[in-house]
Amino acid sequence: MPLYKTIVPNSQTTVKIWKITESFEALMQPLSLKPTTLERVLSMKSEWHQRGFLSVRHLLAAFGYEDADLFYDVYGKPHLKDGKQISITHSFNFSAVIISDATVGIDIEKQRDKIAVIAHKFIDYEFDYLDENATDYIKKLTTIWCVKESLYKLFATPGLSFKSCFMVIPFASSDVETVAWIDYKNEKHRYNIHFLEFEGFTCAYAIK
Repeated sequence: MPLYKTIVPNSQTTVKIWKITESFEALMQPLSLKPTTLERVLSMKSEWHQRGFLSVRHLLAAFGYEDADLFYDVYGKPHLKDGKQISITHSFNFSAVIISDATVGIDIEKQRDKIAVIAHKFIDYEFDYLDENATDYIKKLTTIWCVKESLYKLFATPGLSFKSCFMVIPFASSDVETVAWIDYKNEKHRYNIHFLEFEGFTCAYAIK
């Protein structure tokens, strides 16, 4: 499957989304992987995880990068050797990469009912405007999770609590962006977060 979607939020930022329909072998065949990358992908027990991991390397190629251009710091945050900012995500049969001159974060999640079971773990303030009986309840929960995860990746500060440090302002299901805040060490940081839905998935991305 070629690229599923390309989004250009501004002149310094591009988002690319891949729909994973290829087999593990088809994804592996054209790639040139570093020995450490190859060892990592072969050690993965889930083929879905392997295919998601490899699809990200195809997205890198779509940006003009190779696996050798990507590295991770001690916290697991990805970086590019040319200094551009990058964030990576994959969920089931979709993956996405955002690259920018600015600090960024991105997340994709499948919309599943089970998120309601763990909502109390990542939501506090947002319960004030959510309606558990609404038809869009699961979609909104998924969007809130994606917004907070994208901000967590952008802020890159271990130990941040999704429940107490992040606040997502009310939004409608028809919206494509919302405002979110990070409250950390008595400082508040405001962000405009964009999000979209496709084929039962939600994607959110944050740009500093």
